Amino acid sequence: MTIHLYYENSYLTEFSGIVLEQRKLGNKSAVTLDQTGFYPTSGGQPHDTGMLGSAQVVEVEEDPWGAILHVVDSYVPLGPVSGRIDWERRFDHMQQHTGQHILSQAFIKVAQAPTVSFHLGKETSTIDVELSQPTSSLMEQAEGLATQIIFEDRLVTVLTVDREGLSALGVRKESSREGEIRVIDVEGFDRSPCGGTHVRRTGEIGMIAILGFERYKGGTRVEFACGWRALRTLRRDHELLRELGKLYSSQPSDLQRLTEKLFQERAALSRDNAKLQDQILDLEAQDLVNRADKSRRALLVRATYPGRSLESVKVLAQKVAAHSRAIAILAAVQETAQVVAARNTDVAGDCGAAIKQAAARFGGKGGGKPEIAQAGSIAAAALDAWFQELEIYFTNANQAAS
Repeated sequence: MTIHLYYENSYLTEFSGIVLEQRKLGNKSAVTLDQTGFYPTSGGQPHDTGMLGSAQVVEVEEDPWGAILHVVDSYVPLGPVSGRIDWERRFDHMQQHTGQHILSQAFIKVAQAPTVSFHLGKETSTIDVELSQPTSSLMEQAEGLATQIIFEDRLVTVLTVDREGLSALGVRKESSREGEIRVIDVEGFDRSPCGGTHVRRTGEIGMIAILGFERYKGGTRVEFACGWRALRTLRRDHELLRELGKLYSSQPSDLQRLTEKLFQERAALSRDNAKLQDQILDLEAQDLVNRADKSRRALLVRATYPGRSLESVKVLAQKVAAHSRAIAILAAVQETAQVVAARNTDVAGDCGAAIKQAAARFGGKGGGKPEIAQAGSIAAAALDAWFQELEIYFTNANQAAS
């Protein structure tokens, strides 16, 4: 079993050890030491990184027997070795993890909502709390209480007890571990079993910010950031608001009102545009009907529209078919063709049957109702044959009906 130096001192950045074993983890190389300052991924907290000799430590994990496996990017020989922890990453994790303890207790204080899981991410962290009805007000209360504990710069200490002693401490959550149990004590506020790395005083966390929340699996997932992360996030977001404000020639505080106004104006423009588009299609349909051959019983309208959407062509076909005696056979052509057939109720023919008949002969697939049907996946080269087939079908149907 490896001696865990980070339990004794989370601020340890350099140490010496002895490489006892070299292993293979798939295609990765790993070594074990007699003692280490590298924290392995555990309890929602990611692993440390750093150096072992001249090798980069890229991953750290603990095996079932208590050995810490250091995954390295190059060969590390057996024997004495020096280790150096990436302090910026370590301290960031210490800020986030201690901040999580405080925030989790804050949710119990303000909402009787215990934490069921914790994830320390690359940029932000999350806790899942047993809170079925989250509100912005509750988030502000929890964030405010957590911030108060941070600003009071309370002492954070490590207590070591056995299972019998654990119950006497009044911890926030139980532990399933046997033997010695490590408890993180935030002076006068929170006690929780934990094997992670933590700051010495709450003031070192600097700040805590709840960035968002959402309902999740019957509870609430809360996104937050502490310390330097929180500062970087707030700086980035504030700068973004400033840049957006410049686009509006306004202050960030006016952005919500101006954005709502913009969306209202956009919705009005969309409605006006839809009305104009509908009027244009009415005129286009009328023009197609006016140019149709009036000598036949049915006014057969045929047209092809390269690059036009199927929905637009379908609406146009319906508008043509709204005219007395009209039959529309229209196509939208892009890489392949799509055909729409529509008819007025005062002429004969089954559009769905006609579409299926043409598809059986010339490819494509589709169907529909007697009054309107469509087909797609038609080779552009087969479009003329499709049109002729549909024209013949409707001509014969109406001749038979006359």
